[in-house]
Amino acid sequence: MQEDNHQAYKTMVSGEKQEAVFDLVKSMTKAEKRNFKLYATRLAGNQQAKFIALFDCLDSLEEYDEKKVLQRCPIKKEQLPNMKAHLYKQILVSLRLLGAQHSLPIQLREQLDYSRILYDKGLYRQSAKILEKTREQAASTHQLTILLDVIDFQKQIETVNVSRGMASLAESFHRQTADICRQVENINTLSSTALQIFSLYQTLGYVRTQKDLDLIDQYFRPRLAVYAERSLSFPERFFYFQAMAWLHYIRHDFVRCYLYACRWVALFEAHPQMKPLMYDNYLKGYSRLLEGLFLMRKYHTLVDTLSRFEKECQEIGSLNENAVVISRQIIYTGHIHRCFIEGNFKEGIQLVGEVEAFLHKYTKYISLHQKMLMYYKIACLYFGDGNYSKCMEYLARITETKDPQIRRDLQCYSKILNLIASYEAGIDYNLDYQIRSVYTFIVKMNDMQEIQREMLTFLKKLNSIYEHNLKDELRILYQRLKPYENHPYERRTFYYLDILSWLESKITGRSVGEIIREKFQKEQRKPLSKRDV
Repeated sequence: MQEDNHQAYKTMVSGEKQEAVFDLVKSMTKAEKRNFKLYATRLAGNQQAKFIALFDCLDSLEEYDEKKVLQRCPIKKEQLPNMKAHLYKQILVSLRLLGAQHSLPIQLREQLDYSRILYDKGLYRQSAKILEKTREQAASTHQLTILLDVIDFQKQIETVNVSRGMASLAESFHRQTADICRQVENINTLSSTALQIFSLYQTLGYVRTQKDLDLIDQYFRPRLAVYAERSLSFPERFFYFQAMAWLHYIRHDFVRCYLYACRWVALFEAHPQMKPLMYDNYLKGYSRLLEGLFLMRKYHTLVDTLSRFEKECQEIGSLNENAVVISRQIIYTGHIHRCFIEGNFKEGIQLVGEVEAFLHKYTKYISLHQKMLMYYKIACLYFGDGNYSKCMEYLARITETKDPQIRRDLQCYSKILNLIASYEAGIDYNLDYQIRSVYTFIVKMNDMQEIQREMLTFLKKLNSIYEHNLKDELRILYQRLKPYENHPYERRTFYYLDILSWLESKITGRSVGEIIREKFQKEQRKPLSKRDV
């Protein structure tokens, strides 16, 4: 099973081409497949249609194989491209018909189409009546682009259906259009800013130096400072909160990140009708919230929030496959983070089989960035439990990534953790070569900091340290690294590697899990006023 999952990961990394129609068929639920068959066979002449045979064939395959398709279907090779394109279109039509029952944007577009049909027949009043109802729904749910289309069409109808109040109506249309255009412009700026910050995080991770921080502040802060939150509409406020949460997250300001994530989630709580329309963004708000709580070590609030989110997912997660993927990622990550804080690595490892099955099932729908994060967290679970070979196995999935620009920080720390795991596992016969390779990689990625330099220097001289001097050298390294725990930039290393707990375990002769559990239990014995509740 592990080999199959590893192969699936390598296939995903290599970017193996897949057939669009095959991927679409395999993504369909049983209800969607049943609906398609009913739609496709609605006419007697289609009962034996070739595209239905092609659908059945693709549905039966585990992987796309053109030879098997041609063997099983009454289709010539030269006909296959057109037949696949036709099947693709027919599936989308059936999905749109089915989706119209649950998707408000599709319903609104459908109403616009009906209005156009009535208009073309000269039934202007009927067309206008549908448009007015559509406009009200679009306005109440902030479907701004649809709202612009509706108003534009209403103007067109008024030019052929002249009324006494046309002048005031035209002015009203003008004011509404101007206001919507202002909102759309703000949304475009805010959403682009949020995306740029997230893209920067995917490449570099957290800010590393004062220069990084200055560049980020100089570029992004002025773009966000011009907005007065109280004057913003729902979608504007959402993108503003999203951008601010990411900005503070990448700056290591987890308190402010958490506060904006809270406002992000609270915004949807105050407008529950928007959850089904923007469910993915609502779920991701919880992701930022839970991540902030973990990094601040707010254990009880993390546990309570995670429990509340799981209950919420019983409702929101049933919307569609995408919601399931996003929500499960957040839940698995949340439970792994809880195990990290508790030092309960064995419980975390019990989740690994379920996580692997999840990643394998939805491998085409989970980004490389998200997979790398999950593999790194699993590697840390095994490291904390003392299973160094399994730790190295998962780290290899990250270091095999062909694109060095994706999470450069994660690739660097994976290599460092792999060095430590190699040493712990007794695989140190070529440690010097590995250290030189890692050092070169980190310098090339421009990601070298003092903690990393200290760690690599220590590992490099390990083979020359006598056993009776080892604990003294470990204590010296601990004393050198401890002050960086609160350093504004160097502390980023401790978000990836709990180096201090590992050093304490080596000095005291206890496991990493024991050290972390002791710290956790000591924290829980503090008065409530000194810890989160």
